[in-house]
Amino acid sequence: MTARACILGCAGPVLTSEEAAFFRRARPWGFILFRRNIETPDQTRALVNALRECVGREDAPVLVDQEGGRVQRLGPPHWRRYPAGRAYGELPVESRREITRLGARLIAHDLAALGINVDCLPVLDVPDPQMHEVIGDRAYDPKPEGVALLGRAACEGLMAGGVLPVVKHIPGHGRARADSHLELPVVDASRAELEARDFIPFQALSDMPMAMSAHVVYADLDPSLPATLSRRVLDVAVRGIIGFDGLLMTDDLSMKALGGDFDDRAAAALDAGCDMILHCNGDMAEMQAVAQGTWFLEGRAAERAYAALQRTPKRVEPFDAAAANARFDAAFAGRLAA
Repeated sequence: MTARACILGCAGPVLTSEEAAFFRRARPWGFILFRRNIETPDQTRALVNALRECVGREDAPVLVDQEGGRVQRLGPPHWRRYPAGRAYGELPVESRREITRLGARLIAHDLAALGINVDCLPVLDVPDPQMHEVIGDRAYDPKPEGVALLGRAACEGLMAGGVLPVVKHIPGHGRARADSHLELPVVDASRAELEARDFIPFQALSDMPMAMSAHVVYADLDPSLPATLSRRVLDVAVRGIIGFDGLLMTDDLSMKALGGDFDDRAAAALDAGCDMILHCNGDMAEMQAVAQGTWFLEGRAAERAYAALQRTPKRVEPFDAAAANARFDAAFAGRLAA
């Protein structure tokens, strides 16, 4: 069945009849859940099933942002807290990679039990301590090589548990002086500086199935448009220098970094070279406008969407969750604030 090139949210923990009818008509490729949608395991599984039933596809992607730290949609009392990315990078060198993979494997175990098959992780942004803290401790390491190493470990852990990763925020949000949730950041670094630092983790993980764009202006590449809307940035930096040829989705289209009507935002992002529109807040009027500005998947975008889902492992590796949790807790004993 043909799907529309968008991923949409819903307003609450139970799908309304209006939402169900809209999703049946619009046929989005996938859905994304936020904390407002998640109460208990049984309720979340029922919501995931209801969303997929609307579009008639059992493999329809259901996404969530489950990083750990500040960005964690599932949490106590039903799910454990996970540390932010920086905590992994502060572990002893000899255990960093193993524990990062283990943390992602535990997250995948949580998500797969609910039917959630995509996690918007890992964050591959290289942090700059002089810039805005929107990335901050979400980043694994202050150096691009460390970010790449632990980012790949996180991808491996997710995929071992049957969950696909989304690397973000390509081509790099770490130099931003503003929070793109609230305003449009501008990065003044030269192309050479970006290639020498910010692009490196994305190049190292350019083989991953999906990536999320940055609502950031890179002045030396395109002084007028953020990456999400810039054909030049996407062609030159993302598809060219970085070499990413997987499914490219936008960051949330409802973020205040972008302006204009939602149908125009959606059409502009697709025209620029994004394959998929992401709209998260569940606002019905906005989603209807996004659907108007979004076409059905075809051509290279359809091929990338299909290829991404084909990367879902058919079998998950054997996993003892109790033993894994104990090993994970031991690795962080005394290192995390209560």
